[in-house]
Amino acid sequence: MDSAVAKQILDHLNQVDEQRRLREQQPGLAAQVQALKRYQQQRFANTYADLLMSPRYQAAARFFLQELYGPGDYTRRDAQFARVVPALVKLFPAEVVATVARLARLHAISERLDTLMAEQLRSTHIDAPAYWRAWQACQLADQRQLQITLTVAVGESLENLTRKPLLRHALRMMRGPATGAGMGELQAFLESGFDTFRAMQGAAEFLSIVTERETKLAAALFATKRQSSHVLGSGFASDDPLTSLP
Repeated sequence: MDSAVAKQILDHLNQVDEQRRLREQQPGLAAQVQALKRYQQQRFANTYADLLMSPRYQAAARFFLQELYGPGDYTRRDAQFARVVPALVKLFPAEVVATVARLARLHAISERLDTLMAEQLRSTHIDAPAYWRAWQACQLADQRQLQITLTVAVGESLENLTRKPLLRHALRMMRGPATGAGMGELQAFLESGFDTFRAMQGAAEFLSIVTERETKLAAALFATKRQSSHVLGSGFASDDPLTSLP
């Protein structure tokens, strides 16, 4: 079982690495991917402006914004992570490993979709019409739905971890060994996610909001121009960059 999970995680990390190599082979593509990631992070910040100001949900919304929608370069982290995956599945509890596996799968799918989107962009200047055209050119509705499902699944996994009273102590005890094994960043992610979701005292409403808004946004982007403007004009922050879709 451990070896099967380790292989799945490594496969996903290899897919991410393949996307990076592909971007380096096409002039300008890596820069367009970074511009796309920045645009998507700003879109998330606008779409969830209310949650980012909510005393109860702002920490969780910021965690998603920085950890799942951030434009950071994780090349070095992923390379270190790939080298210690066999140790990961032995060192961490099964529930934590399952969370990491979902995160790795989400990482792989998101990177592939970002590459496909960026290939449709004409420059690093991205506005709502350019984003909409790139989305329409790629389609892949099933992959978009899977991306949403996995994003929420990562949150559900973190929520489930908070229901195990001894796990926070176990995570703290693993801080030294994890850092020594080259998993310091992963350890920090898990501890931050655990503490953030525990402080929320129930993530059901938060995750329901994310599911509803992301699903609605995806449907609007797949719609015709007229339909997308109508759908995006309702239920999103007024300054969301995607409310100006043509």
